Amino acid sequence: MLRIRESEIDHELARGSESPEEGATQGKPEPVGRLLRNRTLLVFLVSCALFHLGNAAMLPLVGQVLAEARPQIATLCISVCIILAQLIMIAVAAAVGRAMRAGYGRKTIFLLGFAVLPVRGLLYTFSHNALWLVGVQALDGIGAGIFGVIAVVIAADLTRGTGRFNLAQGMVALCAGLGAGLSNLFDGFIVERFGDNAGFLFLAACALCALTFFALLMPETQPANHAAEATARNHAPDVAA
Repeated sequence: MLRIRESEIDHELARGSESPEEGATQGKPEPVGRLLRNRTLLVFLVSCALFHLGNAAMLPLVGQVLAEARPQIATLCISVCIILAQLIMIAVAAAVGRAMRAGYGRKTIFLLGFAVLPVRGLLYTFSHNALWLVGVQALDGIGAGIFGVIAVVIAADLTRGTGRFNLAQGMVALCAGLGAGLSNLFDGFIVERFGDNAGFLFLAACALCALTFFALLMPETQPANHAAEATARNHAPDVAA
């Protein structure tokens, strides 16, 4: 850390400004109060909380169902669920990068991640067969892969030039944690009183509400010049070497 020279850091560029004129804060981070009055950022943070409200309790509930139905292989099945979802997440994250480079908007891609959640919650109720549950849980890699990339990109879009990207990232993590905690709390009460399938349907309903909220209230955050550049790349004629 001591080897980093202060004089070599372009603070406006580090804050996301593409030119000195974009630095609306004259070299200082934007006041937190002004950031918290950004309606789009607040909608995004609520969307993150709702995403995890519908998602977080699904894997623990799958684990509980497997432990009740097939206790001898429950641990193995949960391990497979986690590893398989992570492998899919890697592929999806790479695909998200290519989609953004091709000009697809952040909102369009994130909507796909939201749309997978209610489908998963509903599919869990069709069967409690171990292979079926593991296969459905693999879909978690789609939502997780999209969220892991797009949440960071949207946070960068909304804090460009403000010096508050790290703060926004922390707020995203906070909202995700709140949503995840409430997901397990509420779903636990539902499952205890009405059974496992009711718990899955509750999570699917929460995920559907999250999808609707994001679709109706969240605007596209992709800068216009990025979309124009992607369109130009896609329509540029191939030049033979």
